[in-house]
Amino acid sequence: MTDASKYYTIEGDKLIRTHRTCPKCGVGYFLANHYDRSSCGKCGYTVFKRKGKKGAGASGPRGAKKRTPRKRTKSM
Repeated sequence: MTDASKYYTIEGDKLIRTHRTCPKCGVGYFLANHYDRSSCGKCGYTVFKRKGKKGAGASGPRGAKKRTPRKRTKSM
């Protein structure tokens, strides 16, 4: 069993959840934090974390730099 106290913090008179909850399973199921994703252990729902930093030299409407497509070569 895991220690349930690591999923909650108390601020003033309110109880705050520290981990995200699973939208499929409901409020009682938390998503596990991994280095590149958050996932539910019951149903397998996965949310991938974004790569890179926001705003640092980014251009475009979403903040991503435009890349040119790779050249395709035929293999003989």
